[in-house]
Amino acid sequence: MNINLRGDKIKITDAMKKYADDKLERINKYVENDENIIANIVVKVENYKQKVEVTIPLKNFILRAEEKQDDFYAAIDTVVDKIERQIRKNKTKLQSKKLKTVKDITFDFQDDDNDNEPERKVVKRKKIDVKPMDEEEAIIQMELLGHEFYLYKDSVTLKPVLVYKRNDGNYGVIETD
Repeated sequence: MNINLRGDKIKITDAMKKYADDKLERINKYVENDENIIANIVVKVENYKQKVEVTIPLKNFILRAEEKQDDFYAAIDTVVDKIERQIRKNKTKLQSKKLKTVKDITFDFQDDDNDNEPERKVVKRKKIDVKPMDEEEAIIQMELLGHEFYLYKDSVTLKPVLVYKRNDGNYGVIETD
């Protein structure tokens, strides 16, 4: 796996690069054709903490995790653990009939039942009337409802758009093609 390590308000040292390389080797055992895969790691400094974001785009899906710790090395350890947990937790879904064509990932590890995480399922389904509006109105609607996200139809393009509240308090927008 090739690693693209980038720092935001921090200088990336050779030791940091080597440590990230060594830790992400654990993910290689799950991924086929690992020499063609690029793991993107962004290290940011926020106050006195270091935030590590790891994104690994595969052919049919994306592995992503982030962690904020006092130190880079602890954050890398935790974020790699999170990615491994994502793979283990979703292994049956990834091997299902719908995704039989996925050849990027293999599951040749012992299944740990120590996770003790309950299986998640859809417990509520809702139909909504998506109304045309602009971004500002959608943000106001989201705040009034007390939700973390809001789906609306852009008043200009008439395409579905999702606005959401980010962890830093700002807003993000996801648009469709």
